Amino acid sequence: MIRLIFCCVLWVLCSLIAAVVGFPALYLTGRIDLLWKLSVWASWVGYRSAGVRIRAVGKENLEDGRAYLFMSNHISNLDPPIITQLIGRRISIMAKQELFKIPLFGRAMLCANFVPVNRSNSRSALESVREAARVLRSGLAMLVFPEGTRSRDGKLLPFKKGPFHLAMEAGVPVVPVTIVGSRDAWRKGSMSMHSGEVVVNFHAPIDPRQFANKEELVAAVRTAIHAGLPEQYRDSPMDEPAGRSRSSQPQHRS
Repeated sequence: MIRLIFCCVLWVLCSLIAAVVGFPALYLTGRIDLLWKLSVWASWVGYRSAGVRIRAVGKENLEDGRAYLFMSNHISNLDPPIITQLIGRRISIMAKQELFKIPLFGRAMLCANFVPVNRSNSRSALESVREAARVLRSGLAMLVFPEGTRSRDGKLLPFKKGPFHLAMEAGVPVVPVTIVGSRDAWRKGSMSMHSGEVVVNFHAPIDPRQFANKEELVAAVRTAIHAGLPEQYRDSPMDEPAGRSRSSQPQHRS
């Protein structure tokens, strides 16, 4: 508890610095870059002060500056800032639309090309997918968590279909990401933070155009993420997502 309080206080102080410097720059220049860098820095200070060490695996699979759709498992609130920091450049994120109504913060999210999502309205959700595809095609990478929420036990939850509609629509490479260790550092529902190592495995990019339908793409991405999990978090046999085809091999389009 003491560690968590210390980290929260330090994170708040760093966030205030980021806000005091970054928001005026945003409103004066219309550019999000400085606020983005300061926000990433504030997050880094927060989890590093908690004794959380980060190790990346597989970044050699990625081309600098290319628009990727990163799809990761989700086990902790630490996942977004850690993965974002490792990607090393500004990216877009799909976020629930309520966050965009927060003063200042919502404006910053729009300037950063974040995409609001209304999950309760299917038509609005479809428009969000189209907007996200436009952002990806403009050259900006994006991070999504296809489970839609954090897993309490560390095992993969069923995947939502929206991210895979997006992948097929945008036609950009999908990078499966497996994050391990962040759950031990800060579990869902916990009020305590612990030191330790977090390993982020960036798997080889997957071309969605090589699949005949989204179900095959779901299977390929899930298999890659699942393979990076420690043995105790793997399903045996692996639970197949709904709609998965019998063959795990992509059916190439003619």
